[in-house]
Amino acid sequence: MSSQSAINKDVFIPCNERMLVAVEVRRRKKKRMSFLSPVSKGDYATFICVSVTNTRPHQLIISKVKRFSGTSTFTRTSQWVVEQLRQVNGINPNKDSPEFDLVFVNTVDQWVASSAAEKCILVQILYRACQTYWEGKAGSLVKTNRQGPHQVAEAGPSDSSPLSRTQQARRKSFVVPRLPEFINCPSKLTGDASTMNLFIYRCKAFFNHLKNSIIAQQRRSLSKGQAEARAAGGAVGNVVHRMNVALGERGDRLTPAEDKTLGLVHAAHQLADNAHKRALKYAK
Repeated sequence: MSSQSAINKDVFIPCNERMLVAVEVRRRKKKRMSFLSPVSKGDYATFICVSVTNTRPHQLIISKVKRFSGTSTFTRTSQWVVEQLRQVNGINPNKDSPEFDLVFVNTVDQWVASSAAEKCILVQILYRACQTYWEGKAGSLVKTNRQGPHQVAEAGPSDSSPLSRTQQARRKSFVVPRLPEFINCPSKLTGDASTMNLFIYRCKAFFNHLKNSIIAQQRRSLSKGQAEARAAGGAVGNVVHRMNVALGERGDRLTPAEDKTLGLVHAAHQLADNAHKRALKYAK
């Protein structure tokens, strides 16, 4: 099961939401960590997700999902409704780069996606979702605003309660909601966005994941081979060490025998010299 399918199953389906996109990210700049933080850096993987509720009125939600080390489940740690999103900064409008910023009402998050293609997928889907959401919301509010005067006229002059006056004041102060600002984003992700661009970026992201998985597998194989070589080298080293010890012990046992042999040879030489001298003496 892919990470996106697992996130959708663990986080969004139980909450009656439909996930639109999930992208793995890491922080571009170090964020000051609280001394009460239960985990240290590198103990989890972070994903930025966009989802929409299945119940009406629909809500567009941006979530931060994490998977902690040692577990296979995903946990939503933060979420914002799209009304809290103020700006999406693509950093570089002239080049596909993995960096981007999300500016909310009360926080600014600076992220780096796992690849430029995944960042482009996130920005394009988020832009389309924001457009669809705000257009639908603006249309429903305009429709309600247009129906309001007819309802008041049908109610007659007797219906002049403070509540109806409040409703009229709200209708007069009605402002069409604005799309969050998308800056430094290539036009192919916003103004000129098309299904073909999204398909191309998905292909790029797929091949990037494939390349990373192949590299990770090769690294694991290399590490395994090195471990086996170290184990084999350790076994050979143990054998050599045992042979050296055995040879040392044998040498210790041979040293006294060698000394005795040398003493006997020396005594034999002395005996031969004495015999030779005596033979010469008697010959005279």
